[in-house]
Amino acid sequence: MSSIIQLLPDHVANQIAAGEVVQRPASVVKELMENSVDAGSTEIKLVVKDAGKTLIQVIDNGKGMSVTDARLCFERHATSKIRHAEDLFALGTKGFRGEALASIAAIAHVEMKTKQDQDELGTHIVIEGSKFVSQDVAVLPKGTSFSVKNLFFNIPARRNFLKSDTVEFRHVVDEFERVAMAHANIHFVLIHNGSEMFNLPASNTRQRIVNIFGGRTNEKLVPVNETTEIVSINGFVCKPEFAKKNRGEQFFFVNDRFIKSAYLHHAVMAAYEGLLKDGTQPGYYLYLDVPPNTIDINIHPTKTEIKFDDEHALYAILRSAIKHSLGQFNVAPVLDFDRDATLDTPYDYEKKDVGMPTIQVDSTFNPFADDSDDKPAQSFSGGSSRSSSSSSFSSSSSYSSPSFKKDKMPSWESLYNGLNTSTDEIAEISFESEEVTGSLFNDEEVEQTAHKTYQIHKKYIVSPIKSGMVIIDQKRAHQRVLYEQFLANITVQHGSSQQLLFPLTLHFNKSELGIIKEMKESLQNTGFVFDEFSDDHIVVSGLPVNVAESEVSILLEELLNDLEQEVPDTSFSQSDSIAKSMSRSLAVKTGVALTEKEQETMVNALFACKEPGVSPFNKPTFITLSVEDLDKRFAL
Repeated sequence: MSSIIQLLPDHVANQIAAGEVVQRPASVVKELMENSVDAGSTEIKLVVKDAGKTLIQVIDNGKGMSVTDARLCFERHATSKIRHAEDLFALGTKGFRGEALASIAAIAHVEMKTKQDQDELGTHIVIEGSKFVSQDVAVLPKGTSFSVKNLFFNIPARRNFLKSDTVEFRHVVDEFERVAMAHANIHFVLIHNGSEMFNLPASNTRQRIVNIFGGRTNEKLVPVNETTEIVSINGFVCKPEFAKKNRGEQFFFVNDRFIKSAYLHHAVMAAYEGLLKDGTQPGYYLYLDVPPNTIDINIHPTKTEIKFDDEHALYAILRSAIKHSLGQFNVAPVLDFDRDATLDTPYDYEKKDVGMPTIQVDSTFNPFADDSDDKPAQSFSGGSSRSSSSSSFSSSSSYSSPSFKKDKMPSWESLYNGLNTSTDEIAEISFESEEVTGSLFNDEEVEQTAHKTYQIHKKYIVSPIKSGMVIIDQKRAHQRVLYEQFLANITVQHGSSQQLLFPLTLHFNKSELGIIKEMKESLQNTGFVFDEFSDDHIVVSGLPVNVAESEVSILLEELLNDLEQEVPDTSFSQSDSIAKSMSRSLAVKTGVALTEKEQETMVNALFACKEPGVSPFNKPTFITLSVEDLDKRFAL
């Protein structure tokens, strides 16, 4: 029997490796930008078309490559970062495996232009699906330009799995922001479909964060600085009052490499214990520097997960550092009360004895005596030589004070003259009794209309029906009602709006503003009125009729959180997503007491819906119990 195990061709092996390294256009952006950083670049420009599906181009002014290196960099496991296996535990660069460029060249049309500073001419290479098309000499500036066109052109199944352009571009922006935040000393530019999205000049870490996430971010930041033998922590955390529902602005960088760590995130949450509202997440931008030999970054294909040698110590240090910063900047409550400087003892009196004050009281003072008999009420003399002053109540005072003379004071009994009547003389008021001679309804109808609904545990509404009773979940029922209302308003493009006396200014980062602009028309059909769209804020002058002014920021934040991972392409799916998100945010919550009128309105509105049986999220809104079911329960 012949052998059945064979070596895979290089282009097949490269495509298999690309399945791990290149998942979407953002993966290509990450690999190419990290290579530019490793090349010592001071300026990096990213040009993207159609969210990276058509073109991804990274241009840098790094040290470039020679002719041999330019050809060899597309081979598998070819890298300049390591020489021995021990180098894996002392990495100071981003990439080290040598798989990225080979994998990218296997699934796209690649064009590379590179030149070193000491060379007069550069190298121009064109590759299509792992096949070298051409290699020429060209006049080029210093650095490297890497263009990736038609991603997944030879793997249509992978291309079909890509999301909409809005979602894919958001992932591209995420990778761009992570690399830019890790290297504030490099000038980054992002251009999408011909328009400049980001232009981040070289600056410090705080200014880089503000440039990416908007000007109002500066007032949210609390600096964190801690240096130990195990780890050096720098960066910023956000004040508790700026916590959000989603986990958007949360970044960990270990040795200038973005990572995800649920364990370290738990340490941050522990530091905020007692400071956050339920369901909210704090923002943080934390940079950790650890010895390279104490971490292993080779446990995940995208290198976003790291294994630490001593996680417990790192947890404790991170938690205490953040807690200390929150207390140091008066963000968290501390035991030390604010000292009032006005209560300090002057230096001249610091060593003097304290003189006890003496009090003299005139026990014969009578405020109702004549003027001639007036005497000082009381005098106080302290330890210092102060003249005691006396006060008297007399008619000759500088202001017209009331006179307390006994002979002029009217008798208090005179105030009650004429009210000396006995209780028997008080007139009695009688009401004519009204007898009900009949009823507009019969007894059965009165019993049915006496109580139509009941609320149980502020969660369920019970309403009697002919065959028994119906038990309604008030939250899910309200979600169904609001969902159909919003969907109808968006479909007919006519939503009722309430105008605000003072327009609201809401601040968002650029990626969030992009999603809001994408959904602007659908949001306007629900009742929102937008007056202005700026680079970092929007102005809202009108709201849907059932949205309170205090709920606007929370509503839009939850809407962005729902649409963050998937922004639909078709108008119907957009409308459906917005209607679902708004109904979930605005529906009455469990634990809210409803009046009988509100309960009846809820029941009537639910059964007037097209699909009253399920919520927008396919969960039952009510159940029915018949009289037979109840009889069976009691028959046991």
